[in-house]
Amino acid sequence: MKFLRFEIRAIRRERLQYDKFALVSDIWNRFIYNCKICYVPGENITVDEQLFPTKVRRSYTKSKYVLNAFSYLGKDETRPQDQTLSENVVLRLLEPFTKKGKNDNFFASVKLAEKLAKLNTTIVGTMNRSRREVPELVKSSRGDLYETVLLKTDNDNCILTVYQAKPNKNVLLLSTLHTSVTINTDQKKKKPETVLYYNDTKYGVDVADQMARKYTVKASS
Repeated sequence: MKFLRFEIRAIRRERLQYDKFALVSDIWNRFIYNCKICYVPGENITVDEQLFPTKVRRSYTKSKYVLNAFSYLGKDETRPQDQTLSENVVLRLLEPFTKKGKNDNFFASVKLAEKLAKLNTTIVGTMNRSRREVPELVKSSRGDLYETVLLKTDNDNCILTVYQAKPNKNVLLLSTLHTSVTINTDQKKKKPETVLYYNDTKYGVDVADQMARKYTVKASS
């Protein structure tokens, strides 16, 4: 009988945890649904990730207005094998908005850019220099201050802007939106068009971060 009582308590605890998660999921899904139906986005959509501190160890993901989001709970068995995690995240979040001539700002790759192009969606995003498609010369080079190097893929669908903004540090921006890139020579920093565009359209992420930090999900002490 003691064993039986322990088994009942264990089942109750498991059911309580499940009910709490189901309640949170239901509230979250309703929130995201309302986000989608209450706002029509412009041509620029920014994708980013967000971690919120919480006792239940859940992570939640933005733009100045949150259009879509989902919680990442670890390895996803449903993710297609031909998609990296970052590609899958972007494609899932943008699914309601692709094929409508939108522009996405994200941590870019040529493979993701090509997939988005098939969905009539362009991309302007920072690119990690460690990616395989980045030429070795770009990975190792450190040019003069405020210097810009432009590279194109073989089919001319993507432009890679390498902008030397600080000593020993350059920024890589991948774009399928721009067919050519002009450089602002009137200012000292000589910023290329792609960098100016990225700075003008990515601020939604920063604003959403600031707004999220005003609230906390930590348990009160």
